[in-house]
Amino acid sequence: MKKISRRDFLKVAGVSAAALGLSACGAASSSAAVSSAAASSMAASSAAAGPAADITLWTYPIGKFGDETTVNGILEKFNASYPDVKVTVQYLSYKDGDTQISSAIEAGTAPDMVMEGPERLVSNWGAKGKMVDLSDLWTSDVTSDIKATSDNVVTACQLDGKYYEYPLCMTTHCMAINQEVFEKADALQYIKDDGTWTTEDFQKALEAVAKSGQVQETGVVYCGGQGGDQGTRALVTNLYDGEFTDAAHTKYTIDSDAGKKALEKLVELTKAGSLGYDTAIVASDELTLFANGTTAMTFCWNASNQANYADQVTFTPKAVAFPSESGTPELCGGIWGFGIFDNGDDAKVTAAKALIQFLCDDAEQGPDSVRATGFFPVRSSFGDVYTGTEDEARMNNFKGFMQYLGDYYNVTPGWAEQRTAWFTMLQQVFGGTDIATALATYDSACEAAIAAAKA
Repeated sequence: MKKISRRDFLKVAGVSAAALGLSACGAASSSAAVSSAAASSMAASSAAAGPAADITLWTYPIGKFGDETTVNGILEKFNASYPDVKVTVQYLSYKDGDTQISSAIEAGTAPDMVMEGPERLVSNWGAKGKMVDLSDLWTSDVTSDIKATSDNVVTACQLDGKYYEYPLCMTTHCMAINQEVFEKADALQYIKDDGTWTTEDFQKALEAVAKSGQVQETGVVYCGGQGGDQGTRALVTNLYDGEFTDAAHTKYTIDSDAGKKALEKLVELTKAGSLGYDTAIVASDELTLFANGTTAMTFCWNASNQANYADQVTFTPKAVAFPSESGTPELCGGIWGFGIFDNGDDAKVTAAKALIQFLCDDAEQGPDSVRATGFFPVRSSFGDVYTGTEDEARMNNFKGFMQYLGDYYNVTPGWAEQRTAWFTMLQQVFGGTDIATALATYDSACEAAIAAAKA
């Protein structure tokens, strides 16, 4: 088996690793209610009867919603219409954001609003009865507008008939290749013009790139932790058209013939020297290896990562879908929006809903909010929000993959525990454990997590 050595990995430490997907380091907090005297004066008469409350917004680093200057500018516009709503913002990181919110819930100081995805807002805090039902925001027009983009978004934002998230944006996660390396290895012939390819052609491409000797590894299957695990999940699930959960999101189903076959293929490729693996690194490390040209592909790519690494790569990173036996992939997606914690204050809830609607529904601010995330709108009526902007060409590289958005299975109970079981299973498989045994252990851990979540 080929493996990235620690010494070789340290050689690339000088390349600064951009935050994985939407990850960021550290957290900060600030009061972001900045309404100018002119804006307050202009809005005073029209907003006199509007909501009045001091609310807190905690946001994970979702594009520029993790940037204080950007958020302050957005809230200044909001306060022009709602001068009596003061919004204090705390910026979270994915490293310790969950811990901060859990501690706040226990202390009775939960934020009024949180910006994140359904796996937290719906299947975690919503399922625990901590969130406000936002069904009144989900009018028939809103629901139809979002359904026109994806039924999966509507489904992911609700639980037992209650909506705990009001979504803003979405994306699909994909892979990327070093276009110049693939061209020189004559491996681009195995990828279709739309960026899709079959499992058979994926193997042929790996063999061609490995034979060309241009890079240390064609690619690296990382499994040192849960960071970027959407990449390894999509890789294993797609290779032989498997399913990660059942349609009702009641159980994890990768312990299947398709799952076993996929893992067997990956082990086979590593033994043949066509692919590498490393049980000590996560996706941010793998992205660094890709960015500095050590590897020819990454399994953790999206529009955000392309922007983050734009100043580091010296080649053309070409976005491609995950390979599948059928040639038609099902890509993992991300959905981000807002939820409101039930802190027992109706005035705060009303103010928070006003902010949500301004951020997501306003004809001008809604598309601006989406562009701030760097992803795509959930509302069909917004159209292509990047047309005519400096990001138009770059975002067009990813727009075509939206049609392959698969089921948003992240809302399955026991999700956090499943993620730990997943990378542990991969470590076992590449460490020589029998695949059937490793999958059975993973499945048992998932079943226990689901049972605990229901209890």
